[in-house]
Amino acid sequence: MKTVSLIAIFALGLTLHASAQKVIRPVPRFYPRSHVAVGIGLGGWGPYAPFYYSPWYAYPPGYYYHSRPSKLDLEIQDIQTDYKDRIWSVRHDESLTRKERRKQVHALKIERDREILQAKKDYYNSRRR
Repeated sequence: MKTVSLIAIFALGLTLHASAQKVIRPVPRFYPRSHVAVGIGLGGWGPYAPFYYSPWYAYPPGYYYHSRPSKLDLEIQDIQTDYKDRIWSVRHDESLTRKERRKQVHALKIERDREILQAKKDYYNSRRR
């Protein structure tokens, strides 16, 4: 009986000792796999009925449609990049005090917004004629 209990205690101690060791696991690798899902559909019923059998079911209509930007969009983008550069230059100008830099940045932002608004007015007024 002593031998059986001694073996059981030894086995328990060995198990606990092994389970307390640090486990080094390899980096998990992910391999692309195709997944197949089988379900029961409602046919043509429900709020999303037109999209049930669409090849682009996961994406809303118009998701893949990209149109060319208009002249107004390009002009606004030019104005914004120009003023972004000017604001960056003023913010990194060490010859000005912090208060003067903030004032000039604020003035440039107001000027940028006015110029964008004027570009929009000019664009839509020229289209009416």
